[in-house]
Amino acid sequence: MKKRAWIMAGMLMAGLLTGCSGGGTETTEADATAAVTAESTGETETEAQEGENTETESEAADQEPVTILAAAAASLEYSFSEQLIPMFQEQYPWITVEGTYDSSGKLQTQIEEGLDADIFMSAATKQMDALNEEGLVVEETVTDLLENKIVLIVPAGSEGTITSFEEIGNASAIALGDPASVPVGQYSQESLTNLGIWDQIQDKVSFGTNVTEVLNWVAEGSADAGIVYSTDAATTDRVTVVAEAPEGSLAEPVIYPVAVVSASTKQEAANLFLEFLKSDEALAVFESYGFAAR
Repeated sequence: MKKRAWIMAGMLMAGLLTGCSGGGTETTEADATAAVTAESTGETETEAQEGENTETESEAADQEPVTILAAAAASLEYSFSEQLIPMFQEQYPWITVEGTYDSSGKLQTQIEEGLDADIFMSAATKQMDALNEEGLVVEETVTDLLENKIVLIVPAGSEGTITSFEEIGNASAIALGDPASVPVGQYSQESLTNLGIWDQIQDKVSFGTNVTEVLNWVAEGSADAGIVYSTDAATTDRVTVVAEAPEGSLAEPVIYPVAVVSASTKQEAANLFLEFLKSDEALAVFESYGFAAR
């Protein structure tokens, strides 16, 4: 009996040792498998990222560096220079975008006179339509991209005496864009004419050569009131918006069209920039500056 008990005890001990040994092996194998899988996955993600970077670098290396010129309305300068151009150049590092900003009428004239621009974006359809009729922009690229509003502004801290477009005549000095070449001036003239005010205020008006000049005159207090785009008014705390143009005072909304210039010798790069401006990410930037996408 004692011998049999010893044998059974030995068998039981062997079984326990075997079970422990088997469990340890399974755990070790599972851990090793997980470690190998994790390591393999990590290497795959890293390799994928490196592959993407290499592909981008390779694409950039295969491209000849090119510089394009965007001729854009003065009211677009902040959005272009601060965000949009850097974003585009990050995506297409071989393309450098330079900007020239002024009234749309001046830019139209410069393009007609041979300005070496590749992209034109105006603050009104009038200038774009004129260039299109002259064959100076690529017709199929013309796109009505954005919408803006014109607003009446006064120097910050002087609110109260002028609260609407109809009251602009209460100002001693008024700043407006020159209707001959500045779209915001053309919109101002249309609105104030339809309100029956335009002729009455002419002896108080100073005409700026672009919207930025009008904004600055009001901001520094050399004009008691002025009309600019809402996006320009939002760039400074030195002016206060007191009113938007009354409904019905403008026949058409304030539209910003964009197109590739026909004479451009870098149309591939120009078209890439145009497509970027039409992208959701670019439109989101425009909207953050107060524009509305069309």
